[in-house]
Formats: sequence, structure tokens, C-alpha cells
Amino acid sequence: MVVWRSALPLIIAVALMTFEHWVTIPSCEVVSRDNVEDDSTKDSGELKVMMVANLLLLGSEAGYTNIYFRDSFTAKFFRQLQRMLGPFLGLPLHIVLGDRDIGECSKINAKFVNRIASNFPGLDSAGCGSFEVSNISFVSLNAVALLCGDNDLRFGVEKIIEKESVDLQTHTNAATEIANETTNSETNFSNFVWRENTMLSGSGPVLLLHFPLHSTLNSNCAAVNALNQSPSPCHHKSLKTFGNRRLAGAGPYDLLHTVPPNETEYIFQALKPRIIFSAHTHEFYDRTHRDGTREVTVPAMTWDGRDDPGFVVATFGQKRAVTVIRCFLARESHIVMAYVSVLVLLLSVAILPSGSTR
Repeated sequence: MVVWRSALPLIIAVALMTFEHWVTIPSCEVVSRDNVEDDSTKDSGELKVMMVANLLLLGSEAGYTNIYFRDSFTAKFFRQLQRMLGPFLGLPLHIVLGDRDIGECSKINAKFVNRIASNFPGLDSAGCGSFEVSNISFVSLNAVALLCGDNDLRFGVEKIIEKESVDLQTHTNAATEIANETTNSETNFSNFVWRENTMLSGSGPVLLLHFPLHSTLNSNCAAVNALNQSPSPCHHKSLKTFGNRRLAGAGPYDLLHTVPPNETEYIFQALKPRIIFSAHTHEFYDRTHRDGTREVTVPAMTWDGRDDPGFVVATFGQKRAVTVIRCFLARESHIVMAYVSVLVLLLSVAILPSGSTR
């Protein structure tokens, strides 16, 4: 009996190490879509991209709980992800600016944004960027600037959208430009209408931005319930209930904030995105806009934002197919309960021998 009690702390320590390894393994599931073929996931030339949102890193303002507990588990999560997805340190890293990075629109200007954006790879002076990986084009926009009024910052982002639209249009219509030369010459002075008529929805780049685009009641939207992780309708009422929750690290804009309707329509017409990835809501949503464009809102990957963090892995296959995998991380409450249970068990082991000797 004494030998068993002396070995119990070692057994608990081994069990705790095993638990820490197991709990950092994310649980993933494919978000089924009718327009995605299963064969596309078997393409040898597919590209996998990991989407992470709202880490809410506190930096020098982090307390002991974040430094020794939350940040430690976050590091373990990323080590597990490297084992799952392969080494990703050599892959391009792109960061999209949000309201927690540059603040509220009324308090920023082009010079300030340029200073912040210069610290992140691939961003221009307006906080936007474009790059290409495995023949797949990505465009990121400074969504905070799109909330601003008539100022230089917003006009700078709109110029970038226009430039990307022209580049996409030139690339897409290169093979048919000669055949349609007569028709195009009649529409040189109405470029916006010409792009709308000649470019198909979904023919553009992958769009990355912090705020979700404005969606109408006619949009087909599904969410994942925060309590049981089951799909549920994404109505405005449910969004409002979630948005009114007080979350740690809340930014200058509430969780319901979206890109204005006019800017949303301009993005659809100019870029014709293949798929859109947004963030800000801390919740996972998968919606289809009226023109058939799919938008995926990436959940927060932090316990400061919600008890069940997560992330998204997108697989780009042939025929412009995109497979979205939603991954869940362990709940903070479950891990805390496990540590409390271990502590109670260790205290019991320490107390029982002293009681048995009396």
C-alpha cells in the first residue's frame, strides 16, 4: 500500500503530461458544401492555407495567467498544428489589419496606417496587400479604412481595389481580347459596367479582410453554436445576442460591425472574389451571398475571446474548388477543471498517509 502511494505522484505526473499532449490536438471537421467535389481534396497540387483570427495578444500588458497558462498552451497548439499540416515556417505569412491593430477610423490617418503596415510583411502604405501562391491569387484589404468617410485613406484602398480589378480583367480576358476588340471599344468610357458584364462571380482572387461584408436577409448563412458546436441559422437576431456579450479584449467596434453596403457591392463588382475570409465576430460563420460568393468568418483563436477557440484550414483544389475545414481547440474551462482535479488528488495523497499513521 505504501509503495502504491509513493508511486502515485509519478503516475499522476505521467498522466498529466499525456493529458497535455492530447488536449492540444485540435478536433477538425470538413464544412460540407454542395458545390465542392470530394475528388478535389485528393489533388496532388492542392494548396492548404491556415486561417487564424483574433489572437488578442496582450504583449507587455499580459498578466501571469496569460504568460504562464494561456500563452503556453497557445505555443503547444501551434506545435501540434505543425505536426498536422507539416512545417509552415517557410510558407508566406500574411497579416490582415483590424480595428485592434490600427484603432477606430476617426482616430487614424494615412501616415499612422503606413507606420503600422510597414511592420508587417506584404502590406503597402494603405494596409492592403496582394500575393500569389501556387497560381492562386490573394488580395487583402484594410477593412477599417472602408468604414471611413471621404478621406485619403479610404480613397487609397479604393484605388487598390480598382487596380486589382484592372489586373484581373486584363489577365482573364487576354485570350478573348482580340475577338472582342470591337465590342470593348464601345465601352471604354464605362469601365465599371464593362467589368460587371464580362467577369463572372467567383473568377477573382481569394479576398482577405478583417470585417465581414454586409449580408442581406436573402443570404444563405449557417453558424456553429458556441455551446454544442451544432449548425444553426445565422439570423440577425442571433448575431445581435452574441454581439451584446461582453468579451475580453473588445475592440473599438462591436462584433456586429460589417463593411458598409455600398463598399460591399463595390468589392463584389470590382473583384468578383473566388471566396472571402473575414474575422472580427469571434464566431464561425459560413454564408453564401446573393451572387453566389461564399464567405467564411474565421473564429477567434484565443480563450480571451471565447471559451472554445478555433481556426480554419482552406484547401484549394482544381476547378476552383475550395474545401473548408473548421477546427476546434480545447475549452479553457475543461483544462482548468482537469488541473483542479489533479491538485485535489495530490492533496489527498499527501493527507492520507499522515492520517493512517495515527
